[in-house]
Amino acid sequence: MEPSLATAATGFVGADYPWLDVPLGKALSTQHGHALLVHGPDGVGQFEFCLRLAQAWLCEHADRVPGAPACGVCASCHLVAAQVHPDLLVLVPEALREPLGWGAADNESADSGEEKKSKTKPSAEIKVDAVRRAVAFAQQTSARGCCKVIVIYPADRMNAVSANTLLKTLEEPPGAARFILGAGQVEGLLPTIRSRCQAFRLDLPDVSAAQNWLTQRGLKQPDVALAASGGEPLTALDHARQGLDADTWVKLPRLVQAGQAGPLANWPVALVVDTLQKLCLDLTLLSLGQAPRYFPANSLPKGIPTRRLVGWSGSLRKSRRQADHPLNALLQIENLVMQAQQALTGAVLPPT
Repeated sequence: MEPSLATAATGFVGADYPWLDVPLGKALSTQHGHALLVHGPDGVGQFEFCLRLAQAWLCEHADRVPGAPACGVCASCHLVAAQVHPDLLVLVPEALREPLGWGAADNESADSGEEKKSKTKPSAEIKVDAVRRAVAFAQQTSARGCCKVIVIYPADRMNAVSANTLLKTLEEPPGAARFILGAGQVEGLLPTIRSRCQAFRLDLPDVSAAQNWLTQRGLKQPDVALAASGGEPLTALDHARQGLDADTWVKLPRLVQAGQAGPLANWPVALVVDTLQKLCLDLTLLSLGQAPRYFPANSLPKGIPTRRLVGWSGSLRKSRRQADHPLNALLQIENLVMQAQQALTGAVLPPT
């Protein structure tokens, strides 16, 4: 006998993020058409939200009504949770497989065999071979008689060739194929892709709920950690795992002003650049008489000329474009801290 919907479900994806429940119900009840574009902040569980949508569309529980979330107990729900559902294809860049925890052989990013064997750095793009696989997958008959679902995340990582390959199928989907595209920046998608999808914005969770969630996971000063991540709880948790705790965050402005790399020396360059950009923005807001967004106001040095901050902001934008370049990470970080010290103190950098 099929288990009741009241049974404790063990086949949910993204069940650990309770703030997704309400927007999930809204998305399911308002969804129409065959393609949904989920967009909004990255660190709120957007990938898991897309998977829960897919799981709901594929759910086979006899008592589930259309537009309701997945039951989490039927065979289909368990197949999705185990990453082996024959009617679900998930495309993610090779570089994101491990961070997202999605790497089953049949559902991973569809790079070519040669690329999989390559020892080069994992690609951060969704390439055309992967999209061609998705198009072919959509044209196949459903293995379990429901529908075919293709999740593409982050959709803004498709290059121009990949996006154009997807266009015709998005416009005229075969059979019961459905698409879920997740993107942090919809501006990174072709307008023709956006126009073929129903947009759904996944916003930041309630601050109190997010702080409670972080507290349950052992984070001290969750208010500081959440503000540091721009209100994104998953980003705050990831930062803590990389050594960026609340105490460190509060001390950073003064350390940087003194030219001390401190804990920054052990962080990924991209995280260092992101942190310094947040510091630059907060100091700029403070110089204009506005409240800072990321750092506590009492942790920030006062009286930094706006002119210097504007120049520093431009330098950081250039550094962001080079954050993933295979240069010596420690030297990059030391240079970033020297630039920050110059902006905050007016000191002249030594010649390099």
